[in-house]
Amino acid sequence: MGPHGEHPSASGEADAATVRGNSPGRARLAVLALLGSVLVPLVAAGLRSVLWALVGIAGLALAAVGVWWTLAHTGALRVLGVAVSLLAPVAVLVLYATSGILWAACLSLALWALALVTARGALAPGHVASERAVTEAPRHPWVLMNPRSGGGKVGRFGLVEKARAAGCHVVLLDGHDGLGGLGGLGGLGGHQDVAELARQAVAEGADLLAVAGGDGTQALVAEVAAGHGLPFVVIPAGTRNHFALDLGLDRDDPAKALEALTHGVELRVDLGYAADRVFVNNASFGTYASVVTESAYRDAKARTTLRTLPGLLTGKDAPRLWMRADGTDIDGLQSLLVSNNPYGRAVDAARPGRRERLDSGVLGVVCVRVGNTAQAARIVRGPGSGGLVRLSAGEVVVEGDTDTLPVGIDGEHVVLPSPVVCRSAPGALRVRVPRRRPHALRVTGGAADWPRVARLALGRRVPDRSTGDG
Repeated sequence: MGPHGEHPSASGEADAATVRGNSPGRARLAVLALLGSVLVPLVAAGLRSVLWALVGIAGLALAAVGVWWTLAHTGALRVLGVAVSLLAPVAVLVLYATSGILWAACLSLALWALALVTARGALAPGHVASERAVTEAPRHPWVLMNPRSGGGKVGRFGLVEKARAAGCHVVLLDGHDGLGGLGGLGGLGGHQDVAELARQAVAEGADLLAVAGGDGTQALVAEVAAGHGLPFVVIPAGTRNHFALDLGLDRDDPAKALEALTHGVELRVDLGYAADRVFVNNASFGTYASVVTESAYRDAKARTTLRTLPGLLTGKDAPRLWMRADGTDIDGLQSLLVSNNPYGRAVDAARPGRRERLDSGVLGVVCVRVGNTAQAARIVRGPGSGGLVRLSAGEVVVEGDTDTLPVGIDGEHVVLPSPVVCRSAPGALRVRVPRRRPHALRVTGGAADWPRVARLALGRRVPDRSTGDG
């Protein structure tokens, strides 16, 4: 048994992993790019570049205020918010252009992004994701397909025929195979039926479970697979398929995921739990979870969101959340996202909004607390503003001012008793993926560690992070 209780692969091979060492060349490029991002505006504008930097920050703060007015208010203030959020950054760009420093600002930002990317790639990873080669195909693979997901990807890519040709038993969620009336997963009954179908398949001898559908359906069947120690295959036939993206799968050609049956490798990944509900991506609390409860949301997302957000953000009965994570208590939250492994930042040039790992054994937490215009302006400072909090934790407890909490679990709306305890189940799921995956992430060291990068650039010894040597 492995560190997460792994069973040996069919081939009996050891974990396959590629270990990359430190790269002094990348470290030097990162340092040079960082210095260039500072020197370019200084050469172009001298000490006035500090003033222009402050103008840029002020423009971002005004844009944030405009977004807040747009989301939290109605009427004239909302119209003003839209105008401010659009005109503030445009005004900054016009000022830069008329002053002749727009090129310098753009070049500085490009060098800064290059510095971050190369700094992360310069250091050897502290963790190397492992894969187990699988040479023996499953004898009785079972696939659940939702033809309605992703605008009809199942039919458009011929997934039923291709899966059957690969030896899979296919079950459809649209009334075929004796499942009349099960097409939607919008209610609890649908969730129970999907899990029951997977359990029935296991009882009948299925030795691999797979899903062609959205992340909500993936999570329901993944829980059954994990509970019975069976391998699981993700076929990205949903609308967004964030789980498939972080596994490195090709979302534009979901049929390629079937290669995992014959030419695959096996990964051990974590599962997240919100109370007794599994999630492969995230569980959202607060404003977003409340918005998706609206019956009109699925047909008119933008209109429904703009209509309901003012009451949720600034109304007298606006819900507030309290969160406790590994000894950290935060109250007065409007929105809270708990993810199965931490997400990267949305502005991360290397992996925007993606999870670098799916096997860290911890949850990611992003909290938002913005109650007025001043707090909205300060949020451009990022996690240090107090309005935006990011952390990682093994367990997260979420509580509201009511007995129940609406929760969005992988895009599906549920209501859970308060408080809701979220936890990680490390290495609970065996996922089989094709050997060749176009979007697989290569694990780096996370945030840029500039002291270590500088030491490496200067030719000095850099301690090994994975062993703590040095």
